[in-house]
Amino acid sequence: MPFVISSGQLRRLEPDRQLVSTLPSYSVAVSQHHQLTYGAIYRSQPAVRTVVGFLARNLAQLGLHVYRRVSDTDRERLVDHPVARLLAAPNPTTTRYRLIRALVSDLAIYDSAYWVKLRAEAGEPIGLRRIAPWRVEALGPDWTDPEQYRIHGSRGDLVLDRTEIVHFRGYNPVDSRVGSSPIEALRQTLAEEYAASQWREQMWRNGARMSGYLRRPLDAPPWSEQARAAFRADWQSQYVGDGPQAGGTPILEDGMEFVPASINPREAQYVESRKLTREEVAAAYHIAPPLVGLLDHATYSNIREQHKQLYQDTLGPWCAEIEQEIGLQLIPDLAGDDVYVEFNVGEKLQGSFEEQAAQLQAAVGAPYMTRNEARALQNLPSVPGGDELIVPLNVLEGGLASPRDTAPKALPPRVKASVPRRVKGRAPAQYDTEGAEALRRFFARQGAVVRSRLGAAKSRGAKASIADIFDVDRWDRELAEDLLQMALRMARAVARAVLSALGLDPQRYDEPRTLAFQRAVAQRVAHSVNQVTRSQIEAALDDDDPDAAVAHVFEVAESQRAQEIATTHVTATSGFASQEAVKQTGRKATKTWLVTSNNPRPTHLVMHGQTVDLEARFSNGAEWPADAALPVDEVAGCQCELEITVEDDDED
Repeated sequence: MPFVISSGQLRRLEPDRQLVSTLPSYSVAVSQHHQLTYGAIYRSQPAVRTVVGFLARNLAQLGLHVYRRVSDTDRERLVDHPVARLLAAPNPTTTRYRLIRALVSDLAIYDSAYWVKLRAEAGEPIGLRRIAPWRVEALGPDWTDPEQYRIHGSRGDLVLDRTEIVHFRGYNPVDSRVGSSPIEALRQTLAEEYAASQWREQMWRNGARMSGYLRRPLDAPPWSEQARAAFRADWQSQYVGDGPQAGGTPILEDGMEFVPASINPREAQYVESRKLTREEVAAAYHIAPPLVGLLDHATYSNIREQHKQLYQDTLGPWCAEIEQEIGLQLIPDLAGDDVYVEFNVGEKLQGSFEEQAAQLQAAVGAPYMTRNEARALQNLPSVPGGDELIVPLNVLEGGLASPRDTAPKALPPRVKASVPRRVKGRAPAQYDTEGAEALRRFFARQGAVVRSRLGAAKSRGAKASIADIFDVDRWDRELAEDLLQMALRMARAVARAVLSALGLDPQRYDEPRTLAFQRAVAQRVAHSVNQVTRSQIEAALDDDDPDAAVAHVFEVAESQRAQEIATTHVTATSGFASQEAVKQTGRKATKTWLVTSNNPRPTHLVMHGQTVDLEARFSNGAEWPADAALPVDEVAGCQCELEITVEDDDED
């Protein structure tokens, strides 16, 4: 009997909003005198509310599709099946989104969640109803699985058989019949946050004034009770609460002295403690901090990667758990073994519209929408002849891999007299490592000087300006020399390796003729890097704690920027050296852009496989990957490669 409970039976329990079930006890002691239920913690703790809400909303917005397994390689989407209808409209007052959001919230807060299977008065199945976990008690002598469930209400209880409940539960090392809430593991963190919030509330209630005491000299004249009371009233009117006189300047009598005796918000590290609480809660739920607003170490590239990891690593296990519990406890009541449900995670991993459009266009090699289809997206009426797909002539006759490949010097197909030789000119991984280490040393040296000058200005009692602590000319000169020496060693190794792979004399590479170009590139890159550092330091000087903010700038520079700059420099130098080595031989050759990253930029993905003459530019205006001619956001961290193809029918 899959559906035996009606909504009327549940409503007749008439639950009291103040009722708090103690079977089991879902509460945490946040202080010696305060016990908060899990629900109260969710309502009052911003970090828990943020993280749980993030999980619930992201899972609830996914489509929950129903399929029939036709064979091992085929499946059929079911849109009018009883399971699909039930999940689409769980009951007359609940949407699928709210049902899943409540389910994930309950699992995140209690590590247990319950759906009651409902039927209409006439007996036909009509839906599912969520029951708050704190109202449900597992019953039965079986210590591994509940045999019955008791739902507590203010006017009585309702006992249900386990076949009448869909019970989602996590792992509990003590009692496998119910889950073990992550809030238990956060007990100490939440207790500290509760104590800190109480202190902050008291501080603001007292007008956010500095706490302390008044010291009256021993030789002060006697103080009458009337004078003492009058002084106390005057003092409290200015230093306690938010009255009209609050914030004024008190007048101390008889040589009195105010002695501070408190910790101010900066010393208490108020902001840092709030961030730490959110980080701890996010870690308990396996969520990357930048996804819940902690952007201290966030960059454009790692935010995008963490968004993908969210649906693969964080939400993936949640999806699997929910899908399998529905398959075990709900689907057998309505369908056979060949029916199952699945979250449509793929819709969240497809990237932005621009990425999808670029990938589709590159895959089909031609436009994939008619004019009327495009006009419909903009809510415009169709036009005569707009249903024909227009294909540019250069796609049909130009021999290009994609309609985006529009470089004027792209090569048409031709019959080659002999088998060409191909070689990829990428410097060995040791140069990425050595380059990153050299940049870390530079940033460490630069940071030490900047912090020293900042300290000197502070000791003079002056506010440091960016011109006082950051010598642009010096750092441009020093970094350019570091980059040049790295580039020369790397270019020499890459050029000789390319010539050797093509069967040519590696000593033919003329390094002196490249010196002026590489020096100019090193100077340009050094200036760009230092301008970024300078702007970050300038912003840090306006921070409430400039010392810590400046230190953070160089921590990020050493831990993240050094590796990214080194990778970009290796990619650009490798491409230049590969092309220059073959160019110096006078051979006829072409070059091909190759994407090697698992997560390339969409603009680089459409470049993959594009081939042009050796001395021509690609359709994006670059001569090689990470070319300094491209914008910074197109080269940062680029790992693409250049493949050189040389005809073998020329004499050496």
